[in-house]
Amino acid sequence: MANFVNPYRPGAGHMPPYLAGRKEEKKEFERILEQETVLENMILTGLRGVGKTVFLEKLKPLAISSGWRWVGTDLSESASLTEEHIATRLLADLSTLTSSIVVSKKTKHDLGFSGSETEENVTLDYNHLSGVFSTTPGLVSDKLKAVLEHVWSFLKDEEKFKGVIFTYDEAQNLSDHANKDQYPLSLLLDVFQSIQKKDIPFMLLLAGLPTLFPKLVDARTFAERMFHVVTLGRLTDPESEKAIREPVKKDAPVVFTEESVSLIVKTARGYPYFIQFICRETYDVFIQQHSETGASSSVPMASILAKLDADFFDGRWGRATDRQRELLRVVSTLENCNEEFSVQEISEKSKEIIEKPFSSSHVNQMLASLIKAGLIYKNRFGRYSFAIPLMGEFLKRQYPETPVPR
Repeated sequence: MANFVNPYRPGAGHMPPYLAGRKEEKKEFERILEQETVLENMILTGLRGVGKTVFLEKLKPLAISSGWRWVGTDLSESASLTEEHIATRLLADLSTLTSSIVVSKKTKHDLGFSGSETEENVTLDYNHLSGVFSTTPGLVSDKLKAVLEHVWSFLKDEEKFKGVIFTYDEAQNLSDHANKDQYPLSLLLDVFQSIQKKDIPFMLLLAGLPTLFPKLVDARTFAERMFHVVTLGRLTDPESEKAIREPVKKDAPVVFTEESVSLIVKTARGYPYFIQFICRETYDVFIQQHSETGASSSVPMASILAKLDADFFDGRWGRATDRQRELLRVVSTLENCNEEFSVQEISEKSKEIIEKPFSSSHVNQMLASLIKAGLIYKNRFGRYSFAIPLMGEFLKRQYPETPVPR
């Protein structure tokens, strides 16, 4: 037991010991991989904690085994500041794939007394791609298209090659900046639509929060037809049980009881991050108890939730003002708080439970601020949801006395 390592991994983007569920989502991706001409790109979306980054890692070998090349990274906000920045990001990522491809040889003259000459390979490395970019006349989009077409002219004859998938996580950071006359998001969409119309199989796979797809459509209306959206939701109860049980099946000093599994499933509500977090904390307690007494007791859920609140929720909660917190407190009392809610529902409920209720116009203004703070997102006209899973449960733990008498 001294050598036994807790198998659960609740870190951001860490691969769990057992990836439960996601069979239908995997089938959707496999269908998209079968395209001869790229008519559909893919958006992978969902709340934080549903396993988008982990699922991307599972898709990568599927793509490679199907003949696709895979490039990309996380998208930082700085990558989306200007059109030049997003172009640089694409060139840098593409060069990791192409830098070994020889396009020509150049003669290198030795400066010594012998006057000898040697040949040196010219490859599609970053410097070469940047050279094509900088010497192409026109706008940034023209330059980027020229680079992609140039690269394709060398890739297209490779054996068993279907195309390139440009994969970007945290893609909700993409945005246009009209006040600075910079449109990096629109540039990305325009360039890939143009390239794909020329039958060049360069595909976009963007992963991000639920705000991503509406942002793409706002930038370019054709994005609605350009992307297939795959939403990662909660795991089913049987899938959650597998995520709990499978990692400790072999050589484990203790295992979860039926009662413990049921409690974790009920508390985590199908969110993979919460399953990993609760299981890791629980298993550490069980191991300690087993080493001391030879037995394990029940899951210390109250203590685990207190730690979860501090580690996962408090940082985001700290972004809200006192008045915004009061509004979120009202939202937490709605029966559908963990699904979706409307401005009218919030306004009406506030009249029942707080001394200074919110008007509809005030709710609208505050929701806009909470969207910028990353606490709320608008999922369709007039309907809102928490951007953080189980935020309603967190709020109920912060305000157990709600509703407050007038």
